[in-house]
Amino acid sequence: MKTKKLKIAQIGVGYWGPNLLRNLVSNSRCKLELVVDISESRRKYVSSLYPEIKVSDDENEIFLNSNIDAVVISTPVKTHFNLAMKALDSNKHILVEKPMSTKINEIEKIEIVSKKRKLTAMSGHTFLFNSAVNYIKKIIDSEDLGKIRYIYSQRLNLGRIRSDVDALWNFAPHDLSIINYWLGNIKPKKINRSGMAYVQEGIEDVSFLNLTYPNDVLVNIHVSWLDPHKIRKMTVVGSKKMIVYDDLGKHKVAIYDKGIDRMAVLGENMDFDKNELYNFNYRSGNVIFPKINWQEPLKKEVNHFIDCILEKKKCISDIEHTKSVISILEKA
Repeated sequence: MKTKKLKIAQIGVGYWGPNLLRNLVSNSRCKLELVVDISESRRKYVSSLYPEIKVSDDENEIFLNSNIDAVVISTPVKTHFNLAMKALDSNKHILVEKPMSTKINEIEKIEIVSKKRKLTAMSGHTFLFNSAVNYIKKIIDSEDLGKIRYIYSQRLNLGRIRSDVDALWNFAPHDLSIINYWLGNIKPKKINRSGMAYVQEGIEDVSFLNLTYPNDVLVNIHVSWLDPHKIRKMTVVGSKKMIVYDDLGKHKVAIYDKGIDRMAVLGENMDFDKNELYNFNYRSGNVIFPKINWQEPLKKEVNHFIDCILEKKKCISDIEHTKSVISILEKA
């Protein structure tokens, strides 16, 4: 029996769009019917690479075409909500580049329509399909790290400066998506943000986001596009072991058998209100660099989108996960 090919259209071929375009074209389970971009130069770019694909400057050609099953949206953030709603209203599944919206009430409206029409509404949280991130999730769930004490992340760069969103909305959705995934999508109890706009008025170039999750798990997210170093690193400190995820490093994952154990010692004590003293055992064991079977996360993301539509699989980066990320950023 011949497997159905999903007919997909893409809106937006700017900074991230070409990566989506490449993966859609190379996927044998779908056919890219139409690409829309308001820029003539971007349309020419698509035609030069894939002359067989129709291009247009009018997104309504997608919404009025009943043969198109799904829409991939990779346009500026401020356009995401309206385009997503138009796609859903024309009975099409959607994959929207992160963030799906900067307003939780807009995400909820997308949720209502997508559920009513039984359509997949997926956010492009690509790191949920990253093999290293998936590996760390298994380690955390196995409790091999012990009790999670704190997590901190650094997503830093010199440029690329944007004008449609600030550094927090540009970078932090990645880190929050990963952390919420690792911690099981639990909600933080406290949210505190500090940042500063140095280059453009009203658009913060650097931000520090501090979160407190249940079970006394502390999280710090540092984002900046004014830093001398390009860094994409996350550290998870547990009571037994620690783990570092370095997206730009030679070893994506490093597990450190390090920690401090508190041991009670009975004996004489000058503090007569207590009957215990404590010794502290400093552990410094092996560092393990596990082998990670690598596959391009965006390729896996596109495949998952198709699975959700054709095979009715539960979406990993669905509306619930999207709300867990956007609600934190909106409150911050």
